Amino acid sequence: MKTYQVVGIGNAIVDVLTRADDSFLELMGITKGIMQLVERDRAEVLYGAMEGRVQAPGGSVANTLAGLGNLGLRTGFIGRVHDDALGRFYASEMEKIGTTFANPPVKGGELPTSRSMIFVAPDGERSMNTYLGISAELGPDDLPQGVADQAEIVFLEGYLFDKDKGKEAFIATARACRAAGGMAGIAISDPFCVERHRADFLRLLENDLDFVIGNEAEIRALYQNDDLEADLAAVSAICPLVVCTRSGEGVSIVLDGVRTDVPVTAIVPVDATGAGDQFAAGFLYGLATGQSMDIAGRMGCVAATEVISHMGPRPEASLPELFRKAGLPVV
Repeated sequence: MKTYQVVGIGNAIVDVLTRADDSFLELMGITKGIMQLVERDRAEVLYGAMEGRVQAPGGSVANTLAGLGNLGLRTGFIGRVHDDALGRFYASEMEKIGTTFANPPVKGGELPTSRSMIFVAPDGERSMNTYLGISAELGPDDLPQGVADQAEIVFLEGYLFDKDKGKEAFIATARACRAAGGMAGIAISDPFCVERHRADFLRLLENDLDFVIGNEAEIRALYQNDDLEADLAAVSAICPLVVCTRSGEGVSIVLDGVRTDVPVTAIVPVDATGAGDQFAAGFLYGLATGQSMDIAGRMGCVAATEVISHMGPRPEASLPELFRKAGLPVV
């Protein structure tokens, strides 16, 4: 038995959330519904403008690991934080949810721990303004021994592709896991991230990964057209397992050319932050425990539904209990 069932590698970001209406977003020059990278000065301005803010450890893959911890899996996280108050808080909170934080906080250096200012509109749409800070400096030298090769599954965060050394860390992690008999996959993260690194994404999918999870816009961005069916066929030709979330249209999963469509019940979200991250948690739980694609997809939908029912990107209810109520197996 390996030490970890799932190891994630990604940005270690403290999430700071608040509610904001459309007029506030317009006043602050915030584009609704997407993730924007901001510099340190802009981050400080936005942080100061947030009233009633809620603070929690975040980052896309780290949120997924929180969901997997809720489900009882053995998990680890490879990420980079500064040895400051936020960094120590982040590492401590990851350990509290049962995830091994593989990298100790970095002493010295100039960049602080990363943070994302998230403004949640009345319709549940979230606008993320992310200062990457020290987490974006993650590189091959930060990969601890005995982690990737001791993982049954490694899950990579596409946002780290914005720097070459992040790409190098991704590839090294995926190859170490696969060489030891594990599976490696990625969350595409954002269509704009795909547009910045399309060729690298496609090369990674074809040569070093076993699965990919993305929403409709992210999958379409891989091939720069509006034909989702053609795009699913194209990415399925280079990657064995493709998972595409389609909001109210459900989830389409293609494994070795066999397609499974999982329906969803559309609800109005309280806060859509973390919906994709928790879908990934539920789906990866199914994958790690040997479930069918239909069951794994349904698990992802249950986890996503839980997280959009409240503020914050991590589950508050017991996912195993919700799975049981939905007639899904809990291992």
